[in-house]
Amino acid sequence: MCQEDHRIEKRQVLKSGIEYLDAVRLSAWFWQERLWFPEGLGWADLEDRDGRVYAKARDLWVALPIAFIFLIIRQIFERTVATPLASLLGVKETIRLKAPPNVALESYYCNVAKNPTPSSIVSLIKQTGFPERQVQRWFRRRRNQDRPSLLKKFREASWRFTFYLLAFIAGLAALIDKPWLYDLKEMWEGFPVLTLLPSQYWYYMIELGFYSSLLFSVASDVKRKDFKEQIVHHVATILLISFSWCVNYIRAGTLIMLVHDSSDYFLESAKMFNYAGWRNACNYIFIVFAAIFIVTRLFVFPFRIIYCTWIYPVTMYKPFFGYYFFNGLLMVLQCLHIFWAVLIIRMAVRFLTSNEKVDDARSDKEETDESEEEEEGGKDMKKNGPVQNGHAVHNNNHSKTA
Repeated sequence: MCQEDHRIEKRQVLKSGIEYLDAVRLSAWFWQERLWFPEGLGWADLEDRDGRVYAKARDLWVALPIAFIFLIIRQIFERTVATPLASLLGVKETIRLKAPPNVALESYYCNVAKNPTPSSIVSLIKQTGFPERQVQRWFRRRRNQDRPSLLKKFREASWRFTFYLLAFIAGLAALIDKPWLYDLKEMWEGFPVLTLLPSQYWYYMIELGFYSSLLFSVASDVKRKDFKEQIVHHVATILLISFSWCVNYIRAGTLIMLVHDSSDYFLESAKMFNYAGWRNACNYIFIVFAAIFIVTRLFVFPFRIIYCTWIYPVTMYKPFFGYYFFNGLLMVLQCLHIFWAVLIIRMAVRFLTSNEKVDDARSDKEETDESEEEEEGGKDMKKNGPVQNGHAVHNNNHSKTA
């Protein structure tokens, strides 16, 4: 028995040793210099010397505690700042009628589909004994229960607005006196032996920590129709920031982050006014956002920044894997920019041509009950004026938007 245990232990040790060697080989292959540097340059060129400090891959671990700090700060901010601000702007929690408990309908809703097919409705009618209208109304109410409230959307938008605005101001302050802000070719002057500045260090770590926190909280955040695109965007952004840090593409990275932060806070502020029902403020800010987004994401980003990361470097050295990888990530972001630009232009054109309210095309609209509830609503309307979902609609002199 002891010999058998000894043999098992030896096999486990041997297996662990093989796995460790495989990990070492994989790490050595992944970090080999010919993948990430131009010919003749390597990691030795980025060793600190003579008071000059360079970016290190191990520095990226700092972003993890920063991400968790952001998650904590966000909770405090939403409770102590965003909620009172929502009350000040007139954002009210939507009163929703809950779907009455029903085992059969709940099981279908959770395990099959949120929108039952006509044939499924017939089957559910037989199981529950409910009339068709009552089954349809149950599913409408149940879907509404799962949709986030206006207050939740407002809190999320106000948090992102605050960060994006502060990040843009900080990024602009860090770059305002840098030559590569005005002459993009300066991004590659002396590459990759570029000294790391304290402002660049914190700009990178804070941005990386913030996007990591968004990835951690994505399960609890408001889910929109472009949920998958948002995940791709967050992952591509984290990879881009991390990779540009490791191989000292820091000057290009700071410019890319500044361009992205330049319009995002306008979008989040438009959402805030939208949720508060301030229609005119929302529409005008959205038009400003659309203009800045199109200029920065469809012109400055591809024709200035990507041009200087794709065309100019090959005049200095031969292309290498890192060059293609970096520009590939930029192209992924550009594809997402085009996807979102189409949605933004559609909303802007609809508003400018017909003066309609600006609605987020990525959000699901809340459904209203029909049939019997409309009859009940007609009775209530005579007494209390207009009703919505069985509850009086409060008019604060602003047109409400979804």
